[in-house]
Amino acid sequence: MTATTQSAATPAVTVPKWTPGDWNAFFGFGTNILVNVLVLTGLLRFVLKMPDEIVFGRILPALGLMMFLSTGYYAWLARKLAIKEGRTDVCALPSGISVPHMFVVTFVVMLPILIETGNPVDAWSAGLTWVFVQSFVLMIGGFIAPVIRKITPRAALLGSLAGISLTFISLSPAAQLYMTPVIGVVCLAVILASWLGGYRYPGGIPGGLAAMLVGSLIAWGGQAAGFDIGGIGPEKVGGALADFGFHVPLPAFAEVFGGFKYIGVILVTAIPFGIYDLVEAMDNVESAEAAGDHFPTTRVLTADGVVSLIGCMMGNPFINAVYIGHPGWKAMGGRMGYSAATGVMMLTLTWCGVVALMMAVIPSVALLPILLYIGMLIGAQAFQESPHRHAPAVVLALIPNIAAWGTTQINNALGAAGTNAGKVGMEALASNGVLYDGLVTLGSGATLAGIILGSIAVMIIDNKLMRASGFALAGAVLTFFGLIHSEAIGVMKTPAVAAAYLIVAVFLAVLSRKDQILAEIDEVVHHHDHVATQPAE
Repeated sequence: MTATTQSAATPAVTVPKWTPGDWNAFFGFGTNILVNVLVLTGLLRFVLKMPDEIVFGRILPALGLMMFLSTGYYAWLARKLAIKEGRTDVCALPSGISVPHMFVVTFVVMLPILIETGNPVDAWSAGLTWVFVQSFVLMIGGFIAPVIRKITPRAALLGSLAGISLTFISLSPAAQLYMTPVIGVVCLAVILASWLGGYRYPGGIPGGLAAMLVGSLIAWGGQAAGFDIGGIGPEKVGGALADFGFHVPLPAFAEVFGGFKYIGVILVTAIPFGIYDLVEAMDNVESAEAAGDHFPTTRVLTADGVVSLIGCMMGNPFINAVYIGHPGWKAMGGRMGYSAATGVMMLTLTWCGVVALMMAVIPSVALLPILLYIGMLIGAQAFQESPHRHAPAVVLALIPNIAAWGTTQINNALGAAGTNAGKVGMEALASNGVLYDGLVTLGSGATLAGIILGSIAVMIIDNKLMRASGFALAGAVLTFFGLIHSEAIGVMKTPAVAAAYLIVAVFLAVLSRKDQILAEIDEVVHHHDHVATQPAE
């Protein structure tokens, strides 16, 4: 071997499976994931009234399996990149339960089914089918994501999501905080000080964990003083210990395919939020690339779809997603070990029933500020991540979800009184300021309707009237088939609304053509005047 060859040779780099920085990232990211799982468990038990045998025996073990596969895959992908490029600073993509979708599937898919049927198992089945559809949207979307991202205005997509965050995610926990304010409001302050104000608690305790500790301290302190605060107590702990045991996920094929009878409710949210997933995953992969780690977008999206599909077929109604924050975990020293360790931790906690014990020790109201904070964050993101001039479009996009939430509140109130809107009568409701018919029409298919309305507004603001016309035409088609502004999928369910969108499409197209004609005339006149004023040769 010549001297030149020897100098050109590059020694193989040993890529460690664990680094000291992985401990920092593991405690930070692992706590974040654990808080999400505890919040999710609270949603299942206290919002959806799921039996504990389903929550702890079926859903959480499947969830743990999904997260184990996801975090393990992204750790392997990072290691593969590190070996390929001869680097030791590659950080795995963070992944876990998609937090926005956690609330969407709970409040927009499963809760309405629970209210309609009174059967938590039916709600669970609908959630599984929702993830089944979403998984294929992700897998297919990995190949068409750039096109979807190009044609869908960000303000419309985020504005529709903001509508859900403002209503279905934020309002209920906000009200519940003030039902037990000594825990709820105090824990909210603990979280806001950390997550909004950047305050660091002793020992580097994350804000979410600090809130749970403070809430638990208040609740158990109240118990010791003879007050029942937070709904916890020794008997709850005893019950959790009695249920402590080993649970492995079991196939849930019957439940997945049984949920297809609710496909109308499922499609109007699964498709638009599948698009949202595509956009967010692309953004997060780009963020990782900016930090020096390039991961293929198509492979990431496909992986999210595959592990979500496996999870749902085993009983988990929550989708997997790549998280934002890769540069932060990398700066903390995280490499690939933190990701794999988080998956092992969650597999252990969910399969061994430890989550049930934690829920018996931590008052549920201490978790509610996290829901409110997430709602605040998602709502604010719609305005922060969109151009300022698009703010009116964001507001328009969130209105259908406000209507949907209002309809739900009216239906629940009338149901509690043993009646419904039909029995009370539309005229009687209208005479008291309750425009029930309008709320139902506006709020049906709210997520997709918000995207259409927001997109029309964005294109008008940007003076792209022909594109606005195209979105209005899409609104007419979606309405014609009952995907929006209708309580059920079908042909011509709300013909007047479909006709209205069609008229708007024609109107905007005419305006666009008129502007083009006027511009052409102005150019001709300007050219004629310019020629006329030129001096004669």
